[in-house]
Amino acid sequence: MSVQVTQELGRNLVDVRVSGRLSRDDYKHFVPELERRISISGKINILLRMEDFHGWKAGALWEDIKFDLKHFADIRRLAMVGDKRWERWMAAFCRPFTTARIKYFDHSQIDQARSWVTG
Repeated sequence: MSVQVTQELGRNLVDVRVSGRLSRDDYKHFVPELERRISISGKINILLRMEDFHGWKAGALWEDIKFDLKHFADIRRLAMVGDKRWERWMAAFCRPFTTARIKYFDHSQIDQARSWVTG
């Protein structure tokens, strides 16, 4: 599993790239970084890029839900970029766990996703 977190300078945009299958240990590495950025910037926007993403290992989905509930109002916009039908469905599944505006984009729409999430 690979998770990369970067933040664009001068913006509250956090770019998160995930691939493979998320584990509970992955959350121990990238959640503190997201929380640090939330504490500095207040509300953030997230561009979530799912590249060859295969979902979650046992326990990891629970870690994701805990993060969402803890930071229910800390994310302004979430652009989810992927290429699988279930990833599009996941965008709708996430809505009850956050006040963020969520929108799904296909990989070919990465420029539109970046524009929307920073808008």
